[in-house]
Amino acid sequence: MRKLLQPEGWLAPKGYANGIAARGTMVFVGGQIGWNAQQQFETDDFIQQTAQTLHNIVAILKEANAGPEHMVRMTWYVTDRVEYNSRLRELGQVYREVMGKNFPAMACVQVAGLMEERAKIEIEVTAVIPDTVASDASSLG
Repeated sequence: MRKLLQPEGWLAPKGYANGIAARGTMVFVGGQIGWNAQQQFETDDFIQQTAQTLHNIVAILKEANAGPEHMVRMTWYVTDRVEYNSRLRELGQVYREVMGKNFPAMACVQVAGLMEERAKIEIEVTAVIPDTVASDASSLG
């Protein structure tokens, strides 16, 4: 079970949660980048690499019988914050296409570079699969 943590009087964040409380099996997805299953880049476009990165995350979550709805935390590492900010509309669209309207607690950090030279983005995810709906509902509200 998940509970959004939104302090009273705070403006609602757009595209992420300020905090989430969750109970269940934790799934940790290591940093994923915008290459395919054969570890090959098909594009150097930021949005297309982001879409591939998100698809990679979904594939790993599926291995744990989880999905985007179980995500509680995402950390994004981008190599160009100007490009990130200038393409937010496209980014939001591709995010919703792959992840739906599942917005975990997030952080986004600009880095000087990623380990794979062509990578423009890397994302880590923590997900929590509820043990049981009934027992979790009583403890998380």
